[in-house]
Amino acid sequence: MSWDLLTRSRALWLALTLAFVAALSGSVWHYGYLQALGPLAARGQSDLDLASDRLVSQLQRFREFAVLTTRHPALEALLDGGPRAPADEMLLTAADRTGAVSAFYVAGSGEVLASSGDMVPKDVARSAYFRRALTGALGIAHGEGPGDVDRAFFFAAPNFAPSGEVRGALVVVVDAAVLERDWRGSLPAVFFLDESGTVFVTNRTELLGWRREGDGALVSPSGQRRETETTELGDYTILSQNWSPYIPARALRRVVDLPVIGMTAVLLIDVRPARRYALLQAQAVAAGVLFFVALLWFALERRRALAAINLDLEERVTTRTRDLEEANLALRREVVERQEAEAALKRAQAELVQASKLTALGKMSAGISHELNQPLMAIRSFAENGAAFLERGKPERAAENLGRISDMAGRMGRIIKNLRAFAKAEPGPAHRVGLAAVVEQALELMQRRIETTGATVDWQRPDRPAIVMGGEVRLSQVVVNLISNALDAMQGQEVRRLTLRINHEDAAGMVRLTVRDTGSGIREPDRIFDPFYSTKEVGPEEGMGLGLSISYGIVEGFGGKLRGENLPGGGAQFTLDLRQAGMEITQMEKRA
Repeated sequence: MSWDLLTRSRALWLALTLAFVAALSGSVWHYGYLQALGPLAARGQSDLDLASDRLVSQLQRFREFAVLTTRHPALEALLDGGPRAPADEMLLTAADRTGAVSAFYVAGSGEVLASSGDMVPKDVARSAYFRRALTGALGIAHGEGPGDVDRAFFFAAPNFAPSGEVRGALVVVVDAAVLERDWRGSLPAVFFLDESGTVFVTNRTELLGWRREGDGALVSPSGQRRETETTELGDYTILSQNWSPYIPARALRRVVDLPVIGMTAVLLIDVRPARRYALLQAQAVAAGVLFFVALLWFALERRRALAAINLDLEERVTTRTRDLEEANLALRREVVERQEAEAALKRAQAELVQASKLTALGKMSAGISHELNQPLMAIRSFAENGAAFLERGKPERAAENLGRISDMAGRMGRIIKNLRAFAKAEPGPAHRVGLAAVVEQALELMQRRIETTGATVDWQRPDRPAIVMGGEVRLSQVVVNLISNALDAMQGQEVRRLTLRINHEDAAGMVRLTVRDTGSGIREPDRIFDPFYSTKEVGPEEGMGLGLSISYGIVEGFGGKLRGENLPGGGAQFTLDLRQAGMEITQMEKRA
């Protein structure tokens, strides 16, 4: 009876121990799974944002094409009975360059006046995007395209008459398959659902046309139904499915709404690595606990046996105890070794942080030397002028140059203040600045350089005040850099003409400054804003290839755009677009 009771007691203790180990392993697995899902979700969100931004950016190019081309003179002439051939040729050229499937101009009556080809929808006059364009808004839609295009995006930009009424619209058709071509298979499974829940764009072709039902299941275009199961695990949603062998059977789902194109982006990330990581943690904990439980069980059994055996077993007990002490000592050594390894890892991480700081300091020193170069050259020029005026007996002109030197020193102080703010990642906020005054100030700084090169300056102050949002010192540095680059480009040219113009882009709320030269042009337009890229010879007077890169960053900080291009007749043009300040203009700003 006592033996049966002992057996049942041991069985109960063993069952409780195994239950505890199972519960502990399950908790460790759940915790490890959640911890592993965090980086996986962050990486997936980054991939989803990248795919969404890529699709929106690709479509933005065609949207701008429609908006900017609708007022083209060749299209305007069609409404007055002009010839169609120039408009067709212009639309064909523009469509080829942008990659659009079709571009056609439709009058308000629904008549197609010009097109890039034969791929024009028959019911364009009844389409939702065209009707929206007739209301004065930009029409955007997606669906079946013309010809053999299964999926297409449509952009309809209205054309306004001087009276304000809509006279017609330019429609641009984009093949969705062309947009998918470059990034198909490059990311985890990602697809974009329209308002009806249908997969319209994806990097997995087998998902095209599938529709999400209210119960979460997906239905193929042929009516085939695929059930799905979602599991909420903390802040994460795990989706189980059997749609395709190229899509993970169990995946972490990330979703982001894209109202700008009227779609919802969904990305599925395979959670098998996270599950393997959690399983390894649970197995390691279970093995460790079972190991120590086995040791405890063995010790208890040995103690019971020691109580029943003779004294001649004491030596064996002593030997066994010594073995346990050695095992414990080995475990302690392992703990010490792991602590030392952890300390070494922390030291390596600190060294990596210090190396990163040294790299950033090297880049900043190059930027500071470039930013201070222009004011220093101006101070040198004014000092030489002041000395010349003193020799000629004109102290009042010399005093004027000394005053300008003082202004340049103050300007250098402001530049250093701005650079210090940039180094702290806290640049000064943009404020209202007179762009014309900044241009004239830059021309004044570069006057001696202009005279030395023999260049002719064509500058016309605009009739309207050009008040933009920016920083006077940083904006002046951008204009001076553009003028200096133009003068360098015109060296050795027979005709050296520098043209500066300011225009108001009222529709976009921007003010545009163009700097045009008659130089040799831009050798590699795609690389002009890359850091340390320069076409000049390496040397202390030729620059380090940072000017345009720094200028690009300054303009981006103001919410503007800077771009450069070659002109058809020779030379280059840099265009600076800045946000226009509020419409209220003070008397001081009118003088600017």
